[in-house]
Amino acid sequence: MTYVMHDVFSAQLLLACSVYLVGTASPGPSNLAIMSLAMGSGRRAALTFACGVLSGSFFWATLATLGLAAVLAACSTLLIAIKIAGGLYLLWLALKSARAALSGNAHGPAAASAAAQPYSARRLYLRGLLLHLTNPKAVLVWLSIVSLTMSSQSSHAGPAHPAVLVASCLTLGVGVFFSYAVLFSTASARRIYVAIRRWFEASLAIAFGAAGVKLLLSKS
Repeated sequence: MTYVMHDVFSAQLLLACSVYLVGTASPGPSNLAIMSLAMGSGRRAALTFACGVLSGSFFWATLATLGLAAVLAACSTLLIAIKIAGGLYLLWLALKSARAALSGNAHGPAAASAAAQPYSARRLYLRGLLLHLTNPKAVLVWLSIVSLTMSSQSSHAGPAHPAVLVASCLTLGVGVFFSYAVLFSTASARRIYVAIRRWFEASLAIAFGAAGVKLLLSKS
């Protein structure tokens, strides 16, 4: 019991959670995709996609806490393969957004809903999962987060338990990603989306494209 309470209030754990929260809440491909789905396809689609993203995060977290992520990071061939897959996937998302931006304008919420491409829950989940599994930075981020909590800062303070670390960070992830899905699926947000749909999709195309090219050209 004392060990668990120490985990909860550990300075290292709080620091790791802060790092994770900043990274998760910052605008990135996952958040942009959730925002786009929430405004274009509705709350359920965005939440389903977010569940896929969280599952990918849980996968990397599990590998990191088991020490397998360090092995993966040390294997340059596998990391390069993940980087290439992630870059190509981001470019594919950029192409989809560009095509949406070039399509005709929809007028009104009903038209926007009709124009939104229908996706099955399974496909949405897999898209979110793939987006995070093909992100090599997620491996490195989880490695750094785990190292923050597994290293003792003093002789009397033990490392935080890995299960507490993963549960704490993923709880924050649920709060962030689900908040994006709920906030941007409101009626007012969707009305704004209808008005600026083409500009928004064009911005997404640029953001996804830039992220994809940056990932493909990065040396690490």
